[in-house]
Amino acid sequence: MAASVREKQAAALKRMLNFNAQPLKNTAAEPVWKVLIYDRFGQDIISPLLAVKELRDMGITLHLLLHSDRDPIPDVPAVYFVMPTEENIDRICQDLRNQLYESYYLNFISAISRSKLEDIASAALSANAVTQVTKVFDQYLNFITLEDDMFILCNQNKELISYHAINKPDIMDTEMEAIMDTIVDSLFCFFVTLGAVPIIRCPRGNAAEMVAVKLDKKLRENLRDARNSLFTGDNMGAGQFSFQRPLFVLADRNLDLATPLHHTWTYQALIHDVLDFHLNRVSMDESVGSEASPSGARPKKKNKKSYDLTAADKFWQKHKGSPFPEVAESVQEELDTYRAQEDEVKRLKSIMGLEGEDEGAISSISMSDNTAKLTSAVSSLPELLEKKRLIDLHTNVATAVLDHIKSRKLDVYFEYEEKLMSKSTLDKSLLDIISDPDAGTPEDKMRLFLIFYITALQPPSESDLDQYKKALLETGCDLSSLNYIKQWKAFTKIAATPSNYGNSGVKPMGLFSRVMNSGSQFVMEGVKHLVLKQHETDDYRYFDPKMLRGSESSTPRNKNPFQEAIVFVVGGGNYIEYQNLVDYTKAKPGKRVLYGCSELFNAGQFIKQLSSLGQK
Repeated sequence: MAASVREKQAAALKRMLNFNAQPLKNTAAEPVWKVLIYDRFGQDIISPLLAVKELRDMGITLHLLLHSDRDPIPDVPAVYFVMPTEENIDRICQDLRNQLYESYYLNFISAISRSKLEDIASAALSANAVTQVTKVFDQYLNFITLEDDMFILCNQNKELISYHAINKPDIMDTEMEAIMDTIVDSLFCFFVTLGAVPIIRCPRGNAAEMVAVKLDKKLRENLRDARNSLFTGDNMGAGQFSFQRPLFVLADRNLDLATPLHHTWTYQALIHDVLDFHLNRVSMDESVGSEASPSGARPKKKNKKSYDLTAADKFWQKHKGSPFPEVAESVQEELDTYRAQEDEVKRLKSIMGLEGEDEGAISSISMSDNTAKLTSAVSSLPELLEKKRLIDLHTNVATAVLDHIKSRKLDVYFEYEEKLMSKSTLDKSLLDIISDPDAGTPEDKMRLFLIFYITALQPPSESDLDQYKKALLETGCDLSSLNYIKQWKAFTKIAATPSNYGNSGVKPMGLFSRVMNSGSQFVMEGVKHLVLKQHETDDYRYFDPKMLRGSESSTPRNKNPFQEAIVFVVGGGNYIEYQNLVDYTKAKPGKRVLYGCSELFNAGQFIKQLSSLGQK
């Protein structure tokens, strides 16, 4: 099986940190000590992939932000990893003039333009530092990999390509072009790193189609320029070439606005929904001691604590997609096994301690036997400590999530929304939940109501709507997001895409509609429709950048089934859809599906974007 994107991106970073030479395996030689200078974009790309310890193993003694005050370190090479922006280039030129380092390895996250290269060259000339600029590389790494099978385009400046940016009513053509170019630049980097030219499919008439057209053009131009093509033999490391080309399906967020608002039930998606979780790091307030503070005393300050949820964390890898109650049980089980192991070590220590008093009494046999036991127990200590750290981490995180579930009655919301989405019979009225003061925050109520509004086949009558609005306003909801959803619904009606939530007899919109719309294990029947059915995808446009003529042929040349697919949502995505695809892939041996999105938002962030659109 081909290496995952995460492995490829990490390998590319390691190669870069090794001055763009392949890192040598099994050498005992010391690495060359160097400084890593990155901007915020570079930091976001590196941090989910390489830990500080790995950087140190690669010889990075210092890692600093480009725009921080840095002291000269004259006898050390510096590796730069930055975006080719105006201000970054200016700062690099300033570094050259101030002669901060011994030599400069400039790596740009995405391709640098000729004019900016010339700026660096003239600065190097005037600073008499031409010989010190050792290498300049375009790395094509302008995307962030969060999981083996998940990536996002950016974290910095993500508002520039957000759902809000793409859908605001007063957007100018030039702005739209710029947004599409940014997205395409990142996707191009993604395919260069993946080392494959995809076959692109997309629905017609939305932002996804614009991205597809531009990406096809960019890939085509690169393939045509045979000397500098990034997809030919020399640039592709051995073993990256699989004969199967990936299928790249672009979807538009507007096809489904219900799922991102959904209250979810799986561990990773819940953490993202209720805690502060981004780039695989969760930050939360840690309450210091639960004892009541004396009256009149200032309440104790909460510490911010952050935890990294990494690929090395086996518990996380196993349970991030599990329903929350299962996770809680597993944490308890882990804790019990850990305690048993700890007791065993203590027991052995005490035996050794006691029996060590009377030298003669211990026969040499039992002594060697015990020593072996103790040695194994002691050698397992570091592993035990690491296990303890992970158990503590998940206990804290799971407890924090549980507090939210209890205080906001999230389980009630989850079940009710599931029923709405799958058109099952509802056991209590929506108004009851909205007007129940104990159930959830105003935002939770707004999310529930929006899902009800989006999935309803018939919109509620004006009088009902006024009643709902009144109830929502009384609980303190901001209704501007509803205004936007109303416009959106009116617009999609005109565009006449019969959206198919649940199992009414309407023909599914496209190949991912059912799985995007029916979000959970209860409605897994939605997933069956994910299999490519010919008649459903006929209206999807088909691009093959490898075809010489750019003829827009909607008849796919390649009728073979695909082993690898990449689903990319323009306008933002979430962990719920990611988890659905993971579950789907598990059921299909030999298939790999990657999930990507232009930004990753949780329901709260998405509602904010909808609200600001509704205020326009």
